[in-house]
Amino acid sequence: MSISASQPMPPSADRAAVPAGDRGLPCSNEAESSGTVTDRLVEANRRYAAAFTDPGMDARPVLEVAVVACMDARLDPHAALGLELGDCHTIRNAGGVVTDDIIRSLTISQRALGTRSVVLIHHTGCGLLNLTEDFRHDLADEVGQRPTWAVEAFRDLDEDVRQSMQRVRTSPFLLHTDDVRGFVFDVTTGLLREIEPRP
Repeated sequence: MSISASQPMPPSADRAAVPAGDRGLPCSNEAESSGTVTDRLVEANRRYAAAFTDPGMDARPVLEVAVVACMDARLDPHAALGLELGDCHTIRNAGGVVTDDIIRSLTISQRALGTRSVVLIHHTGCGLLNLTEDFRHDLADEVGQRPTWAVEAFRDLDEDVRQSMQRVRTSPFLLHTDDVRGFVFDVTTGLLREIEPRP
């Protein structure tokens, strides 16, 4: 079985309404002559750098918070939380689940760079709701090598947020586990819904 996304995610309404050129990227007719998507991004960076000035910030987040969120393209944690450059650490992966690598990043964030609070964000319509661990088995059959990682798929958003909170709160590597809060972001309304932790 070939591995591919089960269903393509629909673009968000606001993104569909904004042409690529208005986001600083060449429009489709320009894209044909400007190479790959990465070429377009590099060109956008040149324009960005031309007007860039060093903000003189320290690597330590101003608000002493780390945000763990899904990598979904419809979720912009900075915009959704009213954050500015330098306010937080943003750590993202598929599903926004707390894996060993998320704990690694949070440990460095807290112990080396001074963060004290953790905000966890899952979202509605997540691709991991449609996957199972069979994804790993199918992938192993296709490529001939078993992945060393778990898919971390889930069927219940709220319960997976609770599990992620629990993983953070019980990690022996983290210094600050008293301010850990979890949310589900609604991709159709932009609102966060807070999830109560396990008792």
